[in-house]
Amino acid sequence: MIERPYYLAGRPEAPNHDLLVRDKASGEVYAKVAQADDATLDRAIEAAVAAAPAMKALPAYVRQQILEHCVRRFSERAEELALGLCREAGKPIKDARGEVTRLVDTFRHAAGEAVRIPGEVLDLASTPRAKGYRGFVQRVSVGPVALISPFNFPLNLVAHKVAPAIAAGCPFVLKPASSTPLGALIIAEVLAETELPPGAFSVLPCPGSEAGRLAEDPRLKLLSFTGSPEVGWALKARAGQKKVLLELGGNAAVVVEPDWDLDDVVRRIVFGAYYQSGQSCISVQRILAHHSIYEELSRRLAEATSALKVGEPQEEDTFIGPLISEGEARRLEHWIEGAKRAGAKVLAGGRRRGPFLEATLLADVPKDQPLVTEEAFGPVAVISPYSTFEDALAEVNDSRFGLQAGVFTRDLYRAHAAWDQLEVGGVVIGDVPSWRVDPMPYGGVKGSGLGREGLRYAIEEFTEPRLMVVRTPS
Repeated sequence: MIERPYYLAGRPEAPNHDLLVRDKASGEVYAKVAQADDATLDRAIEAAVAAAPAMKALPAYVRQQILEHCVRRFSERAEELALGLCREAGKPIKDARGEVTRLVDTFRHAAGEAVRIPGEVLDLASTPRAKGYRGFVQRVSVGPVALISPFNFPLNLVAHKVAPAIAAGCPFVLKPASSTPLGALIIAEVLAETELPPGAFSVLPCPGSEAGRLAEDPRLKLLSFTGSPEVGWALKARAGQKKVLLELGGNAAVVVEPDWDLDDVVRRIVFGAYYQSGQSCISVQRILAHHSIYEELSRRLAEATSALKVGEPQEEDTFIGPLISEGEARRLEHWIEGAKRAGAKVLAGGRRRGPFLEATLLADVPKDQPLVTEEAFGPVAVISPYSTFEDALAEVNDSRFGLQAGVFTRDLYRAHAAWDQLEVGGVVIGDVPSWRVDPMPYGGVKGSGLGREGLRYAIEEFTEPRLMVVRTPS
């Protein structure tokens, strides 16, 4: 049995081991983690406030060195981190190793950005009355911040909050997902080895009910939340005057034009829909195929989907592992059955065993079904035909979400039309919406959230511009 402390003001403490962490494949409890209460959160916020001046004064090269230390230590502990993801998140080992690589990359990119946070010089003499005035802009830390991360990427989505906070000079209090806290605690263990000022960070697993405290406390100047729309928007409503960044997921669509190679389309869509067992905010959920290729693409996708192995996460050839809980697998099973009753056809998969759900592809799903309108967050996708490219773009936009979309087309003008017209945070041409590299701006519109992650863009969110005006007398 693994026992882990939480990290309060940069130090490990274990007043209890009340949080039980289960192996997502077997359901067995294999770790006990210290769980924070309201008083502990208050101490963490006090420590972050006290650390703010020292954190802000930390030279850029020291922040860079701290982040580079993390890069080295995460690389040394890569297999330990990957195997941990297999257990706490049920992530297939290949996906787990990929996430560890992204954890390292995210901290590496943050280290580079820490020493090049931009400023600006402004010639303010735009009218005669401003003659002799010049402006200078620097970006300064917003101060202590609250970070709340989800279960599906317990390392890299933590990294996308922690690394830019350090680069920007922001003390932080992090609440990791209660079902997958161990990766965040290893990150905290490594941070405790660095020269961060005392009190500059706390990593505190705690009940979801405590998240409201992090949103409401005015001493925390920014809230960065990744998770469900219902929780995210509710926290924003409680956040008062603080800045709020929300990444809330979606039901991502991909458009397939007939000018693209179908072998490539099948490979990329199968990956985009089912990697991570579909538990990704930008997983392919809606496949829109031109009517001239719809039948063939449906057949080939069904064959490829049926061939994906469902199994134990630590087996090298497993592609589909367990969902985060049996309850989530049951929810999706219920959605699939509802779609079938409404006239949908299951082209592949559809069967559940405990927390395991086969990779599933459906056709003829009515547009009012949850598999179309909501976020599935599991290994399920639906395929539909369209007649014109304009029809396809309209169907992509017919969603309350707007995170990313993919478009397979070789037509430059259609690519630009998609970029101009799709109501999403990012359009990926020639690939699935599931594609992401960590330096790029990442975030959505509509119900998918506010603000952007991606190191340089996140650092902008964690800082604010401060102007100095200098007058030169004539």
